[in-house]
Parts: sequence; C-alpha cells; structure tokens
Amino acid sequence: MQRKGSAIWQGDLKSGKGTVSTDSGVLSQTQYSFSTRFESGKGTNPEELIAAAHAGCFTMALSGQLGAAGLVAEKLETTATVTFEKLEAGWTVTGILLDVKGKVPKADQAAWEKATQAAKAGCPISRLLNTTITMQAKLEG
Repeated sequence: MQRKGSAIWQGDLKSGKGTVSTDSGVLSQTQYSFSTRFESGKGTNPEELIAAAHAGCFTMALSGQLGAAGLVAEKLETTATVTFEKLEAGWTVTGILLDVKGKVPKADQAAWEKATQAAKAGCPISRLLNTTITMQAKLEG
C-alpha cells in the first residue's frame, strides 16, 4: 500500500510560497510558507501535518489495542504536539508529546496504561521516526 502527498514551492525560502496536496484531495493546494512555519501566517506547515498524522494514527492504534483487550472506547481524544527547535545542526523536530484522554467503560488504569503504551510503540507514525528514507531526484532543464 502506498499513500502520496505532494508539494510545490516557488521562490526563495523567506518570500517564496508553496502548496501541499494529497491524492485523496483532503489537502488540495493548501498554502504553506516561511511565515506559516516560523511565524503565524495563514496556512499549514510540515510539523503541524506530522502532529495531525501522529494524533490520528495513535488514536486508531489505541482503539485497536483496547479492542484486543475486549474494551470499546466511548471517546478517545489525542493532541500531538511537535516540538521544533533550532539546534546547532539546524531546525530539528526534538520530540512529540501525545496528550490522550479516553472514556472507556470497564477499563481500569492498568488496562489503559497497557493499551496506551502498546499503541504508542506500535503506531506506524510512531515507528516512522526510525524509517529508511530513499530518494529519486531528477533535475529538469
């Protein structure tokens, strides 16, 4: 299975502009720029998209872990906060905080802890941080 996202950028880093899109059309030429990434301009940025993807993936994984334990959530709510800092090596994602709240009838604290830890470790986006990155690069003339 493969999923695709794409980006187009025009101009230099600080005054240029870009758009990101997904094959599903959920994002369609959604604006991003230097100001949406480092200031508070209108649009999105890669770190926000990673946070949303991680929150969605983790929450689904948690639902699966609860189901495997015979539990069904009434409601799961996750906020992922990506920390993006300037280090000596340059701008770096230094961490992601998953803040999760759940209303799960019949769950005790031990079952909740086991499910959340397993979901954090098993979520494909959590594991993404250790992935192999390959590339094809073509310069058009």
